[in-house]
Amino acid sequence: MASAISAAPPLLHSSSKSFSSTKLCCSNHVSPCQNKPKTPNFHTHSSLIFKKKDSNFICRAEKEYKFPDPIPEFADSETVKFKTHLVKKLSKKEDMFGDSIDEVVGICTQIFNEFLHTEYGGPGTLLVLPFIDMADTVNDRGLPGGPQAARAAVKWAQAHVDKDWKEWSGA
Repeated sequence: MASAISAAPPLLHSSSKSFSSTKLCCSNHVSPCQNKPKTPNFHTHSSLIFKKKDSNFICRAEKEYKFPDPIPEFADSETVKFKTHLVKKLSKKEDMFGDSIDEVVGICTQIFNEFLHTEYGGPGTLLVLPFIDMADTVNDRGLPGGPQAARAAVKWAQAHVDKDWKEWSGA
């Protein structure tokens, strides 16, 4: 089983173009896969097979799911909400950010906007990478509060982006 797991691709992708989800189907050859309850989606190859030692229990990938392309209008709308929240949140920590609040918010907003326009394709595609980039970019430019700004950004995104997408798309 260790060799099957080590052959799996990384869970975080840098591009939604290669983002897909595969439904795993598990059975013990006594009952067919169709009678099993739905299993969670995993980002993996459709050819991945797991076999539990000392039994006939087998999991195999059944079907691949492609996430939708980003919606520019949604990205624009969500970016405005994000920026408004971040300005409000970081302004409460003026002692930490000083006169750099606008620059920090600008960096985070630009990275978030680019991610929404190029990568985000709905629930299941909110990645951690843009938030790491936010902290790194703020730090690399010698500005204060990179980790704090990125944390505020990711907390807001986790609470709002997927929910807002569902409302926007009617899903």
